[in-house]
Amino acid sequence: MSAQPGPRVPRTSVIIIFFNADDFIDEAITSVMAQTVDDFELLLCDDGSEDSSTAIAVGWAARHPDKVRHLSHERHANRGMSATRNLGIRAARGEFIAFLDADDVWRPGKLAEQLAVLDAHPEVGMVCGTVRYWRSWAGGEDEVVPTGHVRGRVVRPPETSLAVYPLGEAPAPCPSDMLLRRAAVESVGGFEEHFSGVRQMYEDQGFLSKLYLRWPVYFADDVWLDYRQHSASFVATVHGQGGYDEARSYFLTWFDRYLAELPDAPPAVRRAVARALRARRRPVLDRALRLLGRVRHRTTAPG
Repeated sequence: MSAQPGPRVPRTSVIIIFFNADDFIDEAITSVMAQTVDDFELLLCDDGSEDSSTAIAVGWAARHPDKVRHLSHERHANRGMSATRNLGIRAARGEFIAFLDADDVWRPGKLAEQLAVLDAHPEVGMVCGTVRYWRSWAGGEDEVVPTGHVRGRVVRPPETSLAVYPLGEAPAPCPSDMLLRRAAVESVGGFEEHFSGVRQMYEDQGFLSKLYLRWPVYFADDVWLDYRQHSASFVATVHGQGGYDEARSYFLTWFDRYLAELPDAPPAVRRAVARALRARRRPVLDRALRLLGRVRHRTTAPG
């Protein structure tokens, strides 16, 4: 008797992390289920929710057992965003991994069009697009924000590290917009779980900063994500509580140590981190050195 085939392995693992998200999670899940490709699994990763979002997630898993799974930490603990993303990564079976935060919404062609980019560029570890900062859902005005400093071409290390926030000035990817090769996620060790409390504001930047050092990325002009703006979001809450400086300082200190332990850390990236730390720790000296640099530039520039 021939062996029975095992369960089909999906091409993409979609990870939705959530904590007390019953206002929006059903809409997020619906946007995944409405994708124009269906070769995916959906992992609903529960960070110890205390509202009805757990029941909503369990209900989706019960109705779609072949496609949707509900996961949670041991004893339904609340462990933070990075630990909950890693929970999904460990359970993921797909060749590709996508994240969607529970208050955001995908456009229907998101997965199909991003997969086409990664198929066309097998060396690329991540693709993301231009993002609609979505305020009209509550009567506000939307804003379309291009991600990255250049679009439509492969960007190789260390260019992204230097050009894109938090070391550069170009807008950073939204986690909900990223599609990544699983190999890329695993090669950098997933997300840093020590980014806790207000420091979680930089948990995605910790992961991306590791990725930029090792993998080419691709920024596209296409809009695939409606990034919901609301006062209860984590980013808005941290800004409202005045926690941004703490989160940024923690990230820079950690990344400086991380680079120091890498034998092949790009010197330009190490210098960029040192400048960013100097600006926070010794602002007067930093301003003086920047002024001196501008003076030198003017005096040495060709007339």
